[in-house]
Amino acid sequence: MSWLELKVFLKFLPWDSATARAVRGSTADEDYWNPDRQLAATLIDSVREQTYALVKLHGDPKKTKRIKPPEPIPRPGVAKRRNPTVIRFGGRHGSGAAELAKVFGRGRATNR
Repeated sequence: MSWLELKVFLKFLPWDSATARAVRGSTADEDYWNPDRQLAATLIDSVREQTYALVKLHGDPKKTKRIKPPEPIPRPGVAKRRNPTVIRFGGRHGSGAAELAKVFGRGRATNR
């Protein structure tokens, strides 16, 4: 094999081959999540969230109250969500009026 043939051979290797990964300095796990797979996972997550919302909004409240939102497909570099961002008022989080005043930018809550 000549040097030119070797150059052409290496140039046209599949992007996920061991040699191509070694040249790029990446691992098989890093190459698994290429942009196409990221996009597909995002689309699947979106469809699952829309299906959840549709069932939750148009379903029987007695039957749908136990349904939980779908977990997104795990991806490298994306932290797993622990709790949805919910502002809770009262209880151990403080009084409702004081928390609302903090959220909406007033110095303190007043009764009028």
